[in-house]
Amino acid sequence: MKNRVWFVTGASRGLGLSLVKKLLQAGFPVAATSRNIAELGKAVSADKKTFLPLTVNVSDENSVAQAIQHTVDHFGSIDVIVNNAGYGLAGALEELTDAESKQNFDINVFGTLNVIRKAMPFLRQQQSGHIFNIASIGGFTGNFPGFGIYCATKFAVHGFSESLAAEVKPFGIHVTVVSPGYFRTSFLDSVSLNTPATEIAAYQNVREVQSAHQHNINGRQPGDPDKAADVLIEVTHQQQPPLHLFLGQDAYNLAEVKIQAVKQDMAQVQHLATATAFAE
Repeated sequence: MKNRVWFVTGASRGLGLSLVKKLLQAGFPVAATSRNIAELGKAVSADKKTFLPLTVNVSDENSVAQAIQHTVDHFGSIDVIVNNAGYGLAGALEELTDAESKQNFDINVFGTLNVIRKAMPFLRQQQSGHIFNIASIGGFTGNFPGFGIYCATKFAVHGFSESLAAEVKPFGIHVTVVSPGYFRTSFLDSVSLNTPATEIAAYQNVREVQSAHQHNINGRQPGDPDKAADVLIEVTHQQQPPLHLFLGQDAYNLAEVKIQAVKQDMAQVQHLATATAFAE
């Protein structure tokens, strides 16, 4: 297990940084990416034999391909992929421009897909591997006014992770989509949470939720990112790791509320919604 090579994107802060530090402490070889390699270098100090910091723009296919190849050339293989790079976007759907929305998808969705596409040839060839796609509890339940686009990106991660798991199973590769609740990282800081260039005054409920996240929740999140990192590492030791990994009691609570709400909606109209087949 200690010979498995980890490739972690978005590693200069938050869960990614906690995971990289935990892995290095445990003796795993790690390739860690960031758009700002200087920031990553300040945050992590380790021997070059086990630590490979890389400057990567996940929205650039060539940048990703070079990083994956560099990792394989440096360590001899690549085994565990952690797609952690991403950022939050607050704002009502009406407020956010097409450009603001697409940029969030470019990083959170297409950036993850770029890494998957470039890593898969190596994983297929060795007939093993594990891909972690870091989504959010906001990718399972979208009941967060002002986070519609962000939730949409994470719902997308949930969807393609389920398909990916089915596609790569014959190659002995595992996929886990991770849905964290609130963890005490820099995610709600201005460096990680974008807001609309133009706000619409009528959306008071959105402003309230946005302000609560920026000023009340930020710095008081119940989740410990170091403990979340421990969970990810432990899951790789399981013979049959889960496809869906919810992190935090709050994530479990919100998931349960969503599941019960869907069941209720289904039961309410079941007699109508299931009477839609052609009469024989």
